[in-house]
Amino acid sequence: MFYERLEEDAVRCHLCPHECKIKESRRGICGVRENQEGVLYSLVYGKVVAEAIDPIEKKPLFQFYPGSTAYSLATVGCNFHCKNCQNYDISQMPRDKKRIMGEEKTPEEIVEIAKRYDCKSIAYTYVEPTIFFEFAYDIAKLAHQAGICNVFVSNGYTTEEAIRTLAPYLDAINVDLKSLSEELYHTNCGGHVQPVLDAIKLYKRLGVWIEVTTLVIPTLNDTEEEFRGIAEFIKGVGVDIPWHISQFYPSYKLMDLPRTPISTLRKARDIGLEVGLRYVYEGNVPGEGGENTYCYNCGTLLIVRYGFQVLENNLTEDAKCPNCGTQIDGVF
Repeated sequence: MFYERLEEDAVRCHLCPHECKIKESRRGICGVRENQEGVLYSLVYGKVVAEAIDPIEKKPLFQFYPGSTAYSLATVGCNFHCKNCQNYDISQMPRDKKRIMGEEKTPEEIVEIAKRYDCKSIAYTYVEPTIFFEFAYDIAKLAHQAGICNVFVSNGYTTEEAIRTLAPYLDAINVDLKSLSEELYHTNCGGHVQPVLDAIKLYKRLGVWIEVTTLVIPTLNDTEEEFRGIAEFIKGVGVDIPWHISQFYPSYKLMDLPRTPISTLRKARDIGLEVGLRYVYEGNVPGEGGENTYCYNCGTLLIVRYGFQVLENNLTEDAKCPNCGTQIDGVF
């Protein structure tokens, strides 16, 4: 899907903003879409390399059916090459090891697994799901017919055409907004920031429940100016969008940087709330209190979490604060 044929058997891929021009027998930046005699093929359709039954909070989605489970899956490949990638062994496999692997599964089998384990949703995650779009799209359509929700965990690097095609079947998405810095996106990820900002706005306009995550990396995106800028951007799209501020720990090609201090996460959260966001969470630091959901109107503690576990949910049946009656944003 999403390509055009050019002269001399070349093709132009329109799935993500890289808009790769791919010559005969070559692949795009993602490493999993190959031009074969002027036809662009997905090399990962049905090739599941990772799967698990996860709490939805792990995505992280905190205000989308809290306490439910998601059947999570991925293929190899990614359209970014982030130096801090936690799943680099599968996301970068086509680039680093020149390999594509995975267990063959059909969309029908995926939906049956989700039903068997009573999962509320199917999550396309661990790598950028845009790169296995056709597989995810076919699963998503079947899942909706079966009453199962669909969730993307994404870097937001997807074209408008692809987003609009998927949106009728996509119930929620967590977009990783790494920074507002074009330089960071270019040097650390191999992409651009503006398409990500545009994608967040578009998902919101199309009615997909959206939450945003920022991984705070010491010395790269941990300034007050950065936090305030991201919070202001999110507020401009919607004050109801939850913002997850996550702790970095050394991985892949960024082993020389320290873990993010909890005090930095707390500062970012305080700034987000000061700017006017209704829900701001601290991630990867269980037990610090920044994982809980509070009523934005009266401050009542509504959902108590430890890590990915929901310990207590005090929302009313119609998702209102039991103290002041304020409607809490989300899908419950």
